Amino acid sequence: MKKMKLLIMIGIVSLGIAGCGNKGSSADSAAGSSPTALSPQNIAVGESTVNTSSAYETNSITVNSSEKVTVVPDIAEVVYSVRTQAKEAADCQQKNAESVSQVIDLLKGLNIEEKSIQTSDYYMNPIYNYSGNTARVTGYEAVTTLTVSDLPIDGLDNILSQSVSTGINTIESITYQASKYDESYHQALTNAVAAAYQKAQVLAEAAGCNVGKVMNIQETSGYSQARYSDNALASKYRSMAVKEELAADTAGSVMPGEIQVEASIMVEYQIY
Repeated sequence: MKKMKLLIMIGIVSLGIAGCGNKGSSADSAAGSSPTALSPQNIAVGESTVNTSSAYETNSITVNSSEKVTVVPDIAEVVYSVRTQAKEAADCQQKNAESVSQVIDLLKGLNIEEKSIQTSDYYMNPIYNYSGNTARVTGYEAVTTLTVSDLPIDGLDNILSQSVSTGINTIESITYQASKYDESYHQALTNAVAAAYQKAQVLAEAAGCNVGKVMNIQETSGYSQARYSDNALASKYRSMAVKEELAADTAGSVMPGEIQVEASIMVEYQIY
């Protein structure tokens, strides 16, 4: 008897739950006719609205491309050093300044513009004698570094030899540059874009797709003035001890060669 009563009570509870569910469904049906009803395509979340309908996804392909253009350098940059020594600091400084002035006057006389001549470094240090137990100052050494840019390669031999004869002790570096570097770099960029498109076509065709419009393009190469360093010639100047021999050896020694101007890009194309 108790078992039968228990079964009857469970049935009543079940009917009550079903009734709440039906009421909720009726309320939902009524709400469905309301313009504020939530639909699977328009669900409000806080103050934002999330569209749950399937959105069109654009397929794309990304390729890297790098191209080079060869250019013949026509200008040079030379880094000179004027090194002087004297027993007294003031005498060393004055002697160095006089030698630098002579070199600058020579460069101007060779039609090199003043804006192309720059003092890039200067220092003066004591010279020590370390014999014995105590280091003694025996004199001073002053070094002025001049960076001379935009030198025409045609006639550079003459400029170098006369500079050495005038007071230059050391030629630190000689680098060759191209005055039309920008034009060459722009051409390399153009070639890189064409090569990127060809790559994209090959990949898209292999995947059974077609190449569409450019979605994104980035320049990945760093812009820098292309240059070629003539370390051999600069080293020759540093190793020679006799100015006359050095000046005579420069004849025909400038060989600027060629500069490779490289441009790299990354392009993203739409495919369909």
